[in-house]
Amino acid sequence: MSTDSIALLRKNAGQDIRALAQEHFKHDLQDSDRDALTSAAGKISTHVTVGSALGLALGAFLAFRLRRTRMQMFNAFRAHEKPTHVKFADGREEALPDVTAYMKPSALGDVAAYTFFGFGGLFLGGESGLLTGSAAAARTITGDPESRERIETAFRRFRADALRKEADELDKKKSVAEYLGL
Repeated sequence: MSTDSIALLRKNAGQDIRALAQEHFKHDLQDSDRDALTSAAGKISTHVTVGSALGLALGAFLAFRLRRTRMQMFNAFRAHEKPTHVKFADGREEALPDVTAYMKPSALGDVAAYTFFGFGGLFLGGESGLLTGSAAAARTITGDPESRERIETAFRRFRADALRKEADELDKKKSVAEYLGL
């Protein structure tokens, strides 16, 4: 499983692309634009962190509820009177095994429930936080039309340089395996 699957752990750029972005960040933008982008990045980070924490808490709560429900069902099953024999039409009687021990919730089942619900909540909460954080960041960036125009121009220049760098990298490599580092 890749760390890119969880929004809280996701890193979007390599070191060379990050350095290129820093150059554009320093030279193409004004101080107010840089402050707006820093604020937007902080909003995304905050939303992802809060969303991940809430998702993890929700997953743990749902796992607890599932465990409690399984225990209640087991106790009801154990307390209820169960048949011990089956009588067939020809008069033959067969004993039924007691399956109560097999129905009992286990510690392994509890661990699995907490693990899967926890990871599911972490994923769902983190991705929801990423969506809400992106929307909040977009509102921050698009608040000032002049700043927005400068940011968009700087982003277009950065993207063009990044694509040129990637194209040069592809031209240098001899095979797909070398490009992927295999």
